[in-house]
Parts: sequence; structure tokens; C-alpha cells
Amino acid sequence: MEGAAGGDDGLPSALAKWKSNFSRSFQHYLDRSTPHPVGRWLGTLGVLAIYSLRVYLIQGFYIVTYGLGIYLLNLLIGFLSPIADPETEGLDGASLPTKGSDEFKPFIRRLPEFKFWYSITKAFCIAFVMTFFSVFDVPVFWPILLCYWVVLFFLTMKRQIMHMVKFKYIPFSTGKQKYTGKKPAVRVALSSNPSKD
Repeated sequence: MEGAAGGDDGLPSALAKWKSNFSRSFQHYLDRSTPHPVGRWLGTLGVLAIYSLRVYLIQGFYIVTYGLGIYLLNLLIGFLSPIADPETEGLDGASLPTKGSDEFKPFIRRLPEFKFWYSITKAFCIAFVMTFFSVFDVPVFWPILLCYWVVLFFLTMKRQIMHMVKFKYIPFSTGKQKYTGKKPAVRVALSSNPSKD
């Protein structure tokens, strides 16, 4: 009797150990991918291509794709928005700089690039798995969903761009601001006596 009870306890223990090892290994590879944004985004484009090809070949799962599009639009808004919204936070010391003489404050996103990438990739993977279950293949007229999503995208982007213009911020930067110091004066190597040939 005790041997049977010990065997039952061993199975959840082994499953928990496997889950812990898998989680640790997954996190290790995820951490190693952090400094390689180009490779990460190329991988995501590959997942997008596989998902798009599957939906095209099946000619279905348009409602899943529509839900995926709405979720991606929500992520994009978080990616383009500052962490402290000047409209709700008020114009205090935490606001974005509006003049050239203001102190340089980097744009801090509400949704950082890595989390943005990870959420998008995870969403494509989940949507891909959903295409294997016929319960999610709800028959809809897809052109209406596409038109509605395009209108929603343009209205949302218009609101976001107006917010950017109103509070004078740009969510993209070309790199860190660097102090260059004073530029050295150009030395002219002319001597008072011309060189003799």
C-alpha cells in the first residue's frame, strides 16, 4: 500500500521537476535572445508567414485572425505610448521635455520593445494552434471584418498621432544622446616661411 502511494507522489513530483526544468531552459534562451532584436523580429516574421500561409490554404479562421489583429493593435498602442501619460499625469516634473533647453529625458514606452515582441510572437503561436481546432472556424464574411479593422486602425492611429503632436514627443529614437564636447579647432599647418623646394 505504501509503495503505491509513493508511486502516486512520484508522478506529480516528476512532472513538477520537468516543468521547472523546461521553464528554466526556456527563460535561458529567451534571455539570450534579448540583445538580438533583428534576429528576434525575423523569427517573428517567419511565424507570421507560416500562420498566414496556413490561414490562406485552409480558407478559414478569419475570426481568429480578426481577434489577433485587434490584439496586435492594442499592443502597438502600448508600444507607441509613453509610460507616464502627460494627459492624465498632469504637467509636472515627470512630463516629457517640450523645448530644446529642457533636460533630456529619454522616451520610456508603456510596453517595452522586448515585451512587445514577445507578446506578438506568443499571440501568433496561439493563433496558429487555434487553427487546428474547428470550433474556432466560425463562418464570417471576411471582407467586412477586414474593412472594420482598417477603419479601426486608422482611427486609432489618428488619435495616437494627435496625442504625439499635442504633447510633442516622438516614440522612436535613433540612439542614445551622446555628449560630444567642444569640437577641436582645425590646425592650419602653414608656416610663416614657405618651404624650400
